[in-house]
Amino acid sequence: MNQLVDGEWRTDTYEATDEEGSFQRGETAFRNWIAGSDVPDHIDAEPDDRFQPEAGRYHLYVSYACPWAHRTLLARSLLGLEDAIGVSVVDPYRGEDGWQFSPEKEGCTPDRLHGSDYLRELYVEADPDATCRVTVPVLWDTEEETIVNNESREILRTLSTAFDDLGNDASLLPGPDDEATVEAVDEVITEIYEPVNNGVYRAGFATSQAAYDEAIDDLFGALDRWNDHLAEQRYLVGDSLTEADICMFTTLVRFDQVYHTHFMCNKKFIHQYEQLWPYLRDLYQTEGVAETVMMSHIKEHYYTTHPDVTPTGIIARGPDLDWEAGHDRDRLGGEAPTPDAAD
Repeated sequence: MNQLVDGEWRTDTYEATDEEGSFQRGETAFRNWIAGSDVPDHIDAEPDDRFQPEAGRYHLYVSYACPWAHRTLLARSLLGLEDAIGVSVVDPYRGEDGWQFSPEKEGCTPDRLHGSDYLRELYVEADPDATCRVTVPVLWDTEEETIVNNESREILRTLSTAFDDLGNDASLLPGPDDEATVEAVDEVITEIYEPVNNGVYRAGFATSQAAYDEAIDDLFGALDRWNDHLAEQRYLVGDSLTEADICMFTTLVRFDQVYHTHFMCNKKFIHQYEQLWPYLRDLYQTEGVAETVMMSHIKEHYYTTHPDVTPTGIIARGPDLDWEAGHDRDRLGGEAPTPDAAD
């Protein structure tokens, strides 16, 4: 795989699997926190006063195709931060030169801040000696002219906690009157990461039967468990949609269209699950969610960007799913965010 090495783009340096054929996800490189962020207890970091939460100061670089970047788009939409935080969208196809800007392509934009051709140019601007993978999302500070953070989970928490005065009245974390806790949200996000969020990649990029089998067992064991969990409650944690649901949604919404076929996660479709499928439709139909889902970008990216998995680049056409079908999840109570709520 490709990455920067001492600020130079290399195409022969990063191995995605270990000697046993198991997929190994690389660490993100920029891990700063905006002032006012509630940093989770499990992260050894403090908010940096250099980065103050101000409208118009920060910019997100995303791909509609990427589930990690999708987390930040969802938070921006649900929290009403569209006017406070700008967005640039890369091409869903990622070739040897990495993520690129193709403003002529539907759903894509130019680099609205710098006019860059490739996302890696921003990484070098932030650190001329950068040695790292070039990934989305990226949270950029226009005042310090640098990358604040490129770890999706941390950007999600930053958007949830540091920009309270710049968005709407919605929240993606349990409130003081909720029996659930922020710690419970963090626990669930951690619990679903390895078997589900990363599990589809562990299956798809495995280069040995043993590594693939382990990933599939972990993935479908977790899906079965969360399917049972959702039989008695509308959301993963407490009575409201939280960051945990966002982290589950961005994997599930891609599952039947991409992961089931492309990554050989084909023991079962999500639409065959009694609880997960209505749960997924409930989230999709929440105001502010559907417009962040661009399935054409999702399918183009996965089927054309991984030649080791699908060398022909042919994009699978199905399945046809009714995302607007009734779900009856509101019978379980709970409350979704209202993105159009005013402060």
